[in-house]
Amino acid sequence: MDHLPSLIKDLALILIVAAFVTLIFKKIRQPVVLGYIIAGFLVGPHLSLVPTVTDTENIETLAHIGVIFLLFSLGLEFSFKKLAKVGSSAAITALTEIVIIVIAGYYVGRWMGWSSMDSIFLGGMLASSSTTIIVKAFDELGMKTRQFASVVFGALIIEDIVVIMLMVLLSTIAVTRDFQGVEMVGILGKLLFFPVIWFLGGIFLIPTLIKRNTKFLDDETLLVLAVGLCLGMVVFAVYVGFSAELGAFIMGSILAETTSAERIEKIFNPVKDLFASVFFVSVGMMIDPKTIIEYKWAVLIVTILTLGIKFFGTTLGAVLSGQSLKQSVHVGMSMAQIGEFAFIVATLGMTLGVISPFLFPIAVGASAITTFTTPYMIKFFRSVL
Repeated sequence: MDHLPSLIKDLALILIVAAFVTLIFKKIRQPVVLGYIIAGFLVGPHLSLVPTVTDTENIETLAHIGVIFLLFSLGLEFSFKKLAKVGSSAAITALTEIVIIVIAGYYVGRWMGWSSMDSIFLGGMLASSSTTIIVKAFDELGMKTRQFASVVFGALIIEDIVVIMLMVLLSTIAVTRDFQGVEMVGILGKLLFFPVIWFLGGIFLIPTLIKRNTKFLDDETLLVLAVGLCLGMVVFAVYVGFSAELGAFIMGSILAETTSAERIEKIFNPVKDLFASVFFVSVGMMIDPKTIIEYKWAVLIVTILTLGIKFFGTTLGAVLSGQSLKQSVHVGMSMAQIGEFAFIVATLGMTLGVISPFLFPIAVGASAITTFTTPYMIKFFRSVL
């Protein structure tokens, strides 16, 4: 036992605690993601009630793989056909909301005395809503077929794509720390490079490769190929100066255009779920109760900002897109929370070493509060409108 690598012991601890905590959360009908975060807090260095993870560096590596696989899975769910079905209403709604919340997040951060970089990342962290929480709430309330729900789902797709682009901009700004116009032109030029790769790979190379070898691609081989292509694109993306997350998303979206897209998504989901659970547990491990108590007012302000400004921005966007005020209010209330992407954006900032340590627990605290409030707020507005 003494010779057993610490990674195996740590992984056993993480998965066992995560399984028991999420089982409890499922029984009380709460989001599993929050269960993973609490499990991470239990096994993290800031609480000694249960055994603690000993080698956090190895867990951080597995968590990074989890982020990569989450973005790859998101890409698999995205396709040009799905984007075409979104419609102008959802696009206008999402873009209006993102512009308003990012600007508001930046200025609120500056108002609280934070650095420019912390404030920029705060805006980026608030830009996305939680698809998981919204879908769950709609399922429980029987609202998936309502007219406004289609606008919400379309807006979530646009949000995810825009946040991916925001992550590229944030990582470039964080490295250069330069806001000059020339730098922005360079960033945009780099952003245009990947659509070319996207088009060539998505339309010609990979779909043709998979189509010609379909009869040889059983589930095992297809899974190995998909993961290999994902990690290969990640390596390529980092090599040319992009983030690993963007590379994973691009490869997922390329495979989404193939004839085997649904099979890949089905066989890849268990792999994604395993590594994603480690990522969310690692988020919980970073929660320091002392920091949350110290910054309790910041958590409250960010929570109010999320509930208020996201509601206003999304409602305004829906109205501008031609929706009725009643439908627009439903859309706004449905999307007034912080999504899982906030943790990914915060992790990016921590990895780059450009944001303050207090920003992460603030994001987690605000996300937890808005996650709990979302179903009740949707239910309340359904009863009064």
